Amino acid sequence: MHRNAPAHDIDESELTVTAPKTQAAGVKAVTVALERAVAEMGIVRTARTLSRVNQRHGFDCPGCAWPEPSGHRRPAEFCENGAKAVTEEATLRTVDPDFFARHPIRDLEDKSGYWLGQQGRLTHPMVVRPGDTHYSPIGWDEAYRLIATVLRGLKSPDEAVFYTSGRTANETAFLYQLLVRSFGTNNLPDCSNMCHESSGAALTSSIGIGKGSVSIDDFTEADLIVVAGQNPGTNHPRMLSALQKAKASGAKIIAINPLPETGLLGFRDPQTVNGLTTGTTIADEFLQIRLGGDMALFQGLGKLLFDAEDRAPGTVIDREFIAAHTHGFDAYEQRMRTVDLTVVERATGLTRTQLEHTAALLAASKATILCWAMGLTQQRHGVATIEEGTNLLLLRGMIGKPGAGVCPVRGHSNVQGDRTMGIWEKMPESFLAALDTEFGITSPRHHGYDTVEAIRAMREGKATVFLGMGGNFVSASPDTAITEAALRNCDLTVHVSTKLNRSHIVHGRTALILPTLGRSDTDLSPSGARQHVSVEDSMSMVHLSTGRLRPVSDRLRSEIAIVCELAAALFGPDHPVSWSTFRADYDAIRDAIARVVPGCADYNRRVRGRDGFQLPHPPRDAREFPTITGKANFASNELQWLPVPDGRLILQTLRSHDQYNTTIYGLDDRYRGIHHGRKAVLVNPDDITALGFAEGDLVNLISEWTDGIERRVTGFRIVTYPTPRGNAAAYYPETNPLVPLDHVAERSNTPVSKAVTIRLEPYRAGSRD
Repeated sequence: MHRNAPAHDIDESELTVTAPKTQAAGVKAVTVALERAVAEMGIVRTARTLSRVNQRHGFDCPGCAWPEPSGHRRPAEFCENGAKAVTEEATLRTVDPDFFARHPIRDLEDKSGYWLGQQGRLTHPMVVRPGDTHYSPIGWDEAYRLIATVLRGLKSPDEAVFYTSGRTANETAFLYQLLVRSFGTNNLPDCSNMCHESSGAALTSSIGIGKGSVSIDDFTEADLIVVAGQNPGTNHPRMLSALQKAKASGAKIIAINPLPETGLLGFRDPQTVNGLTTGTTIADEFLQIRLGGDMALFQGLGKLLFDAEDRAPGTVIDREFIAAHTHGFDAYEQRMRTVDLTVVERATGLTRTQLEHTAALLAASKATILCWAMGLTQQRHGVATIEEGTNLLLLRGMIGKPGAGVCPVRGHSNVQGDRTMGIWEKMPESFLAALDTEFGITSPRHHGYDTVEAIRAMREGKATVFLGMGGNFVSASPDTAITEAALRNCDLTVHVSTKLNRSHIVHGRTALILPTLGRSDTDLSPSGARQHVSVEDSMSMVHLSTGRLRPVSDRLRSEIAIVCELAAALFGPDHPVSWSTFRADYDAIRDAIARVVPGCADYNRRVRGRDGFQLPHPPRDAREFPTITGKANFASNELQWLPVPDGRLILQTLRSHDQYNTTIYGLDDRYRGIHHGRKAVLVNPDDITALGFAEGDLVNLISEWTDGIERRVTGFRIVTYPTPRGNAAAYYPETNPLVPLDHVAERSNTPVSKAVTIRLEPYRAGSRD
């Protein structure tokens, strides 16, 4: 018997702290995963579900975008957090009309995101109209008519915003952007804007394509793997298996991170006897860098590589590659030779010995992979930082060869595929022209709003309709108070969702919740045939995903069905796109994708291959670089880093081990030793003393920004943790209110959630956020 949803919300007074773990995964991970799954799904449903995750004829995990192995797949091809993600989706708990009748919206406003998500799967379309105190049921056709009427009544299509979560399948994403462009706008913000937009901007400038250049097989061919600003043990646990295999093949691994993350220090593979009993130390070197110091590190390493080349000419710099395939080398060399290593030491917190040893490893490696995630992208200088990391690879000829390249590790399971399918406010002319030719529409050419711009537009009344295809926009976005006010300022908000979340509670004057099938649910065509969707992982592999579970409600509709039926209501029967054909047969969507999206020719046949197919990547495949210069570009950037103001700390927001993005699975950050609560701030013990506090004190966090607005969160417990001096960490979305909307990365407009200047003040009972 599965357990009921929690009746009570988080009680932060129960938060306890133990010593951080020294080993990730292992027996405990298996136990936690199975206990959660059986509690919410029951034994039979658990067995049917977990046996199909990431299998060739099963469904793609709705968690992270780490790729499946290209050869043999193990019976349990998932991690602890993947099992939690699947459990959240396949739960037997339900949120039905009776739930909404019992809970007025005002009462739900006081509930945490954890409590809301734990209530279960949404079962019926629901609506709240002006003056209503509760959500109430609405029929699908009436919901579509309501949306269509509001959209047709806008003065301009640009008054509507169409958001997309990274869990949306390729077919849905393609149709969604087709609907939006048929309507007449490019307002297509998505979760990429808040995470890897900096990666895309940097890589497009450096190598001509905003994606990683490695495959999963490259990991076993690498000599050196650098993992920067990333916590695989919590965010991409299956990556630990790939790193373990790389070490077995002789690779060395360098971890660069402000926090000592358990997964990179010790890993017990739960799928092997040896892994369970002895484990593996993943990182050969741990560089505990200060927040925002990665750019200085990469520049310092660049200088040291030039110094090494001077000592042994022709042994370090790949001049043949540089001459044939790159542009801007001379300017880069000139800048690197002026780098002051004392400034690098101050900016990074690393010693000269650590810098020199790392440079020596880079110089000796014949195949180097650079991996990164939010620790690099969510910095003010995130784009330049990634360019500098890419410079190091170009200097050594590490693009377009086995075991080497760039590897931005994406979060959501299909966030990369959504972008490939056209979910971007700035799609190039070639894509728009192909779309217009295929469907006989005229796509708008002016750029649309990204996430930050969309929030500003809604706040200012320039956009009055918000439609979210998945995700939890309120909790994912920065500057929570401003984001919530922006959504409340809308005439209509619509969320296509599987589960209840904060975005449903903070709504426009009229609001709709449209319940949809999840990745694990069986999706049948109107004729009763089983439908398949496809996704793209972090390494450009496209493969099928087929749900097999019986949906918890017969009122659920697939995302594709929702898009097609809404389009039919919005455009009427004379629209040139055959929405009914796409609704009935997903193969027809893939045939259209094959004619529009580069690299997707013969989509239906190729995606049914044993492991699907890999999209083309010119730098990887042929050392061809589709940049403005026609070559890979060395960037030359002014050094930026983050000095810590007196009496202040630099805060990074992060996930606990019991969450994925904004979805909170539970209240234990097991690896960091924090249990039964989430309002904790991790601070170096010397900083705690210097600031006049003691471990366990309750404090308020106040962010400081140039606009003079005081942003604060209250009642956080100080936890002693080995952070660099001057740096602190705390969980999001609880600390998202501290991230100013205008605090964004240069050139990518990504919110800077890893570099927020804060001060601490004593907490007093009765104070509120």
